[in-house]
Formats: sequence, C-alpha cells, structure tokens
Amino acid sequence: MTEFSELNLIEPLQKALLKQGYTVPTAIQAKSIPYLIKGRDLLGVAQTGTGKTAAFSLPLLQIITKSAIGRPKAGKPRALILTPTRELAIQIGDSIQTYSRFLSVVTTTIFGGVSQIKQVAALNRGVDIVVSTPGRLLDLMNQKKISLNGIEFYVLDEADRMLDMGFIRDVQKITKQIPKQRQTLLFSATMPTEIATLARGLLNNPVKIEIDVQSTTADRIDQHVLFVEKSKKRNLLSYILEDKEVSRALVFTRTKHGANRVAKHLEQENIRTGVIHGNKSQNARQNALKGFKDGKLRILVATDIAARGIDIDSVTHVINFDLPNEPETYVHRIGRTARAGLGGQAISFCDEEEREYLYDIERIIRKLVDVRVDHPFHAQNIKDAEESVTRKSNNRSTSGSNREKNRKLSSSHKKKSAKRGVKHGVTELKNIKFSSSRKKRSQRGRNKPKSVLVA
Repeated sequence: MTEFSELNLIEPLQKALLKQGYTVPTAIQAKSIPYLIKGRDLLGVAQTGTGKTAAFSLPLLQIITKSAIGRPKAGKPRALILTPTRELAIQIGDSIQTYSRFLSVVTTTIFGGVSQIKQVAALNRGVDIVVSTPGRLLDLMNQKKISLNGIEFYVLDEADRMLDMGFIRDVQKITKQIPKQRQTLLFSATMPTEIATLARGLLNNPVKIEIDVQSTTADRIDQHVLFVEKSKKRNLLSYILEDKEVSRALVFTRTKHGANRVAKHLEQENIRTGVIHGNKSQNARQNALKGFKDGKLRILVATDIAARGIDIDSVTHVINFDLPNEPETYVHRIGRTARAGLGGQAISFCDEEEREYLYDIERIIRKLVDVRVDHPFHAQNIKDAEESVTRKSNNRSTSGSNREKNRKLSSSHKKKSAKRGVKHGVTELKNIKFSSSRKKRSQRGRNKPKSVLVA
C-alpha cells in the first residue's frame, strides 16, 4: 500500500499530514500527486469523498513553495481554484490552510453573499492562492480588484455542478483572462458532453484519472430503502430518529420548501435541526453548518446544491427523505458518511412516484439496495407491485446469457425492463436499530486511526 512518504512531497507537507494523522493516500491522491508534481495537466473523474481536494492542494502547495520569488503581489495570485458553491470554497480554503501550516503560503477564499471588504483587503495584502466562486470573482475582476494574468495553476472543481448551476459561461469568461501557459486541472463527478468539450479546450495533453463510481459507495456504507407513502415520510423520519444511534445525520430533500417543512417538523419534535438551501443567507448557512460540525445540531436538512462542500468525518447517517432524480446525486449524498475509515448508514425513503429513480440508482451503483420492512409505515402496495413485475420479468429471463445480463444490469434490454421493476434484497429486522454485529463494526470504525485523507 502506498503511503504519503513515498510520493516525494516536501518535508513541511509530510509534517502537516502526520500532524493530522494521515499516512495513507486515497486512490486519486496516490495516482494524481506524482503527475501533478511534475507539472502535468489532469482530468479527474471522481465523486465527493474520494479525497480530490488533497490530490490537487498538496502538489499546488509544493509547486508554489519551490518556485516562490518573495512576497505575493497585491491583487495578483499565482493559483486559482474555482468551485461552484460558497460552502465548497470555504471547505477547500480550510483544507489548504491545514496542509500549509508549516509553509509561507498565503491563501484567501472569496465568495458572494457577504461584504467584499475583507476579501478585497486580503487581496491587497497579497495572496498566493485564491479559492473562489465564479460570481464574486467576476465582480472583483470587473472592479479591477484582482488580476488573473499571473495565474500559473488553475483548478476547476466539480465542473458538472458548475454546468448544473449555469456557471459555464462565467467559467469561460474567467478562463479567457488566465494565461495559456499554465497547469490546469479539471475535476468532475460525471462527464457529460458539455464538460468533455470544456475539458478539451482547457487541458493540454492531460493525464486522465478516473475513480470508479462503485468505489465511492463503499462497502462499509449500509444502504437500505424504505417504501413509504409520501404523506407519511415525516412520521417515518421521526420514527427513525428515535434511535439514538442516529447521532449525526444529513437529511436530503429535493426542494428548498421541502427542506423547510422537514426542518420545521423536526423542531416541533424537539430535535435540534439546522437547514441549508439556496434561499438561506450565507451567514445562516455557515451558522447551521458550524452547529452541525460542532455537535450542537443533531440533524442538518439540506438540498443538494447547498450541501456541496459538506465534509464532516463523523456523519453517522445520510437519510434521503426524497430520492434524487439524478442517480449520480445519490452517490454524492451517501458519500457524506463512512468517511475517514468510519462506518455509516444510508437510508432512503421511496414513495410510489420515486420507484423509477430507485431503479436508476441501482444501475449506476451496480447493486440492489436492500428493502427494510421493519417499520410501521411500510407501504406494502409499493413492494407488492414491484415484486409482481419482477416475477414476470424473471419468467422471461431463464437462459444463462439472460441471467448474466440481468445480474450485471447493463444490457439495453435490462435498462428498459429495470424501469418497470427490479427485485430488491429484503432485510427483515425486528427494529430500526443496528444489529449487534453492525454495532460492533461501527465501534471498530469509530476507534480506527484517522489514516486516510479524504478531504
């Protein structure tokens, strides 16, 4: 197994990693760092939770340090990291501060929703690295508060989310102001046509490193689906939260209004809850996130866009109150638990209208999600309808080749039939709590040294 000490990182970086208890790099770190230290462009296809922040931050800090030429210039950074959301920008900025604790590298984070006065003051003092969201960066560029003509190292993180949020044109405007002679990195969880086109225009003979989707839904995450009528989801959530093992949970909803309704319901149940979504002010979002990190809030309810950048090692549960309509989003969500060697659970609610979303999720993660029937709100009609369709499908698929296609869930025929019904494994439990063996595995995970760096 590769260790950080084998990756030719300079001594101050290794010292910072050891100080944090990190010795073993993740797959993307082990594969990326040697190329990036040598100055190669990189196309990284990786989900949240694979450790990509450290994969690009450590080489960046090493390059900046080795080529330092005195104090950084006012308003003229040498490196730019572009991210889609404020939360992710803050998270990356904090990580870089941690890794650079024994270096003389100056980093600042700029984003909208707050006054720009402190951000401009930091730029005027001189910075080496800027972590930014597109909107605020363009504002400061238009005001001549920052110049990008000295950028040597350019990182575009979560490019597919940039696309989803309508930032691609802003990214293109920003990129035009950056010298072509630079080292460029692009990271994306998925690779739609628009992102592939963007990558071809940005990158020069890049190394491509792809971390398989399946590796992000780690074996240590226990994944379950609970069939429930839509009107009873909030009651089911309250029931699950009676279990004290659910000590720190992220609850995902599909909409902002849904997040507000769930948070209000939990507060009425005297459950300490925070909520973050796009309509919340930046201060409100940061306060909710801090309360969740500090353990003052047991539950954080979030929409997908607002939750980008949440990187907390001790999230015990991810609860999909609403199933996402994009299967890749499911992978992003559940990757917020079982981090840094810990165990975790992913619990998904599925109503009648969400069954197709579930089938799409199973295809992308290449496994069937076990059904839990051990709760008082189990919707037997959804399960019966699903199994009825599955029996018909199985009767038509008796040959060895068809069984193999069904097992892999990969043929075009299976893709169509899966939308009509996929048989799930069924987990019969007496109650919602962990089994005793699960508790033992969880305790082992909690006591495990923090040796893997996933930031």
